[in-house]
Amino acid sequence: MNENTNSTTTVVEHKARMPHPAFLLEGGLDALTGVNRIAQSSGLPEDLLQLVSLRASQLNGCSWCVVDHTTQLLDGGAGAQRVAAVAAWRDAPYFTARERAALAFTEALTRLADHHDPVSDELWAEMLDCFDRREISGLLFEIGAINVWNRINAAIRQPAGAR
Repeated sequence: MNENTNSTTTVVEHKARMPHPAFLLEGGLDALTGVNRIAQSSGLPEDLLQLVSLRASQLNGCSWCVVDHTTQLLDGGAGAQRVAAVAAWRDAPYFTARERAALAFTEALTRLADHHDPVSDELWAEMLDCFDRREISGLLFEIGAINVWNRINAAIRQPAGAR
């Protein structure tokens, strides 16, 4: 780790422990991106999939994914306040009922060990009110995929901005 200091900030440079496994194992990148493509085929809006991925990445502390999904949301036209409020979505006025349900679902599935029954009947009913089965399936694939990416990145300490 190197520290670069200037008059306004200290930047700590991190290096990954190893090259990303998705590039080291034959078919690794195709497998992981394939799961994301399945989620995209569900017909859910891209910005909703990005919100879900950003929230899971925040919970998992994956700096690379937080930066990447923040950038994708901003590049896709999301307002800076909306993106900044994802971590506090319950108290922020920027999210629809559908987005709130997806964010709650994301948190439940990302933090499985927090509850003996992570997806309560109430949350499942809310999901059914907001999404059809195909869309719920897409969310399950997206949430599963981002959690895999986050766990790999955490293990190798993949730094934000690194490729």
